[in-house]
Amino acid sequence: MKKNHFLQELSISATQKRNGANNSKNDVLKIQSWLNLFELVNSGSGTLTSIDGDFGPATEKAVMNFQKAQGIIQNGVVDAAVFKLLCSPLQTAFETIPTGNGLRQRIINAGKLHVENFPHELIIKNKSNSGPWVRSYMDGLEGTDMFWCMGFVQAIIDQAASSLNKNFKDLMPSSFSCDVVGEEALAKGLLTRFAKVRDDPSVVKPGDIFLLQATPHDWTHTGIIVSVGNDVFETVEGNTNNDGSNNGDRACKRIRNFRKQKLDVFSIEPLV
Repeated sequence: MKKNHFLQELSISATQKRNGANNSKNDVLKIQSWLNLFELVNSGSGTLTSIDGDFGPATEKAVMNFQKAQGIIQNGVVDAAVFKLLCSPLQTAFETIPTGNGLRQRIINAGKLHVENFPHELIIKNKSNSGPWVRSYMDGLEGTDMFWCMGFVQAIIDQAASSLNKNFKDLMPSSFSCDVVGEEALAKGLLTRFAKVRDDPSVVKPGDIFLLQATPHDWTHTGIIVSVGNDVFETVEGNTNNDGSNNGDRACKRIRNFRKQKLDVFSIEPLV
């Protein structure tokens, strides 16, 4: 994969524990982030704690609650094995080789796999769009202005393309900007405007990318089309929510009515 920052999210430099001599603020931040992400999926697990880089009694107890949930020794210490359990959703999402007949099906399957592992942003140091999932999609970047929907899309396409020894950069520029990608699609003749999509939905194929149009040269959100119906696309999207926001807090599978929304479509056919 070309987008491989996720590898840095899968390990810590040394065992971390309360008052540990080898404690690293960066490692503790990772641990606290995953403890919070675990609680989002496992409500009531008791692993919510501050994300401040300090391995104090609260973090120790949160680790013990995580260890209890996993059925392992409850000592409050995070070694390599415990951290591997903490970050296992991200490892599963990024390191599972997509399967399927051809690139389009592999893109769809990779997208679904990521969503099933619940990619979710966190608020760290009062900044949204933060945490290990966001950094993985955004090549290490995070923070309030780091809208990560395009990073999510490109990570999925990269993962699927790499499984077939293809380079996603042959299709589109490596950019987190919907506008940059949209203009490239226009220049290559790969962008079908929403009006034509409404007239003839058959021009759209699963695995293609939608770009939500604000104006003809301004796009505010993106995602991968999983299936096409008469009126709707089923999609997988990052940085969204149940309302379809372009700055939500998670990746999810959605249904969008392309007859009511201005959804331009970027064809991935040249990479197929």
